[in-house]
Amino acid sequence: MMPSDATTPLRGKTVLLTGASRGIGLAAAHQLAQQGAHLIMVCRDPTRGERARQAVQLATPGAAIDLLLCDLSRLADVQRLCDDILARYTRLDVLINNAGVLPNKLEVTEEGHELCWVTNHLSVFVLTNRLLPLLAAVLPGRIITVASEAHWLGEIEASVARRNDPAHNSAFTAYSDSKLANVLFTQALAERLELTGISAVCLHPGIVRSHLFAESSWLMRLSMRLARPFTRSTAQAAAAIIHLATNPDVPKFNGRYFKNGRPARSSGRTKNPGEAHRLWRVSGMETGLDV
Repeated sequence: MMPSDATTPLRGKTVLLTGASRGIGLAAAHQLAQQGAHLIMVCRDPTRGERARQAVQLATPGAAIDLLLCDLSRLADVQRLCDDILARYTRLDVLINNAGVLPNKLEVTEEGHELCWVTNHLSVFVLTNRLLPLLAAVLPGRIITVASEAHWLGEIEASVARRNDPAHNSAFTAYSDSKLANVLFTQALAERLELTGISAVCLHPGIVRSHLFAESSWLMRLSMRLARPFTRSTAQAAAAIIHLATNPDVPKFNGRYFKNGRPARSSGRTKNPGEAHRLWRVSGMETGLDV
C-alpha cells in the first residue's frame, strides 16, 4: 500500500533518474518511489537495472516504476534513449541527472570523447535539452544535476585533443572538469529557461560512501578510506537530491549550486557568464545538438 498523500509530495509526478541501479541513484530511487513518483529509472546494465527495479518495487509495492536502458558514455545511445522517452511519455515533472563516473585512468570512448566528459556532462547536455518539451508540458518543471565540490579544481578546455591527452590530463582532473561543466551548464540552462516555468539547479551531495570511487586510482581509494568518518551514506546524499525535487522554494534559486540543502558558494570560474556561454557552444559542437 502506498503512503498517504501527506507523505507523498511527488504523487502524480513523473520523475526520470539516471544512474539509478546503485549508490546514490538507487537510494534516491527508493525515496522517490516512497514519495509517490512515477519513476523512470535509467540504468546502463540490464541485469543490475532490473535487480534495482525489483528492489524498489518490493520496498514500495504500489509504486509505478519503469526501467530504461542506456549507456550514457555513448551519445548515439543517449539520442536513442531520448527518442524512446519522447515517444512513450507525454510529461516529465522532474529530471535528475545523477549518473557519473570516476575511472582509474583517462579513457577515450569509441566516439572520441573522454569518458568522464561524455558521461558526466555531454550526456546531460543532450538528455536535458531534448527532454525540455516534456518538462514544459507540465509546468513547473525541475532539472537537478548532481555536481561536486571537485568542480573547484576544474577548467573548461576547448581543445578536445588536449582534453583527451594523458600528458595533459588525468582521470581526476577530467572528473573535476566534468563537474565544473555541471555547474556552468546549470547556470547557462537557467538563463535560457528564465520565465518558462522550468528551473534548473545543481548540488554537491557530499563525500559519499558509494561505488563511485570503486574503480578510481589507489590514491583516491586510500583517501576515501581515510575520510570515511566524515563521509555520508547514500541515503543521506539521496535525501539532498529529493529535497531539491520537492521543496517549493527551489525555483527561487534557479541556476544555483546547492550544498547541505542550501545555496552555496561555487568556484570563481562559475562567476564568469562567458565561461558558461563558451561551454554551451563547445557542448553543442561536440554533440551535434543545435540548441
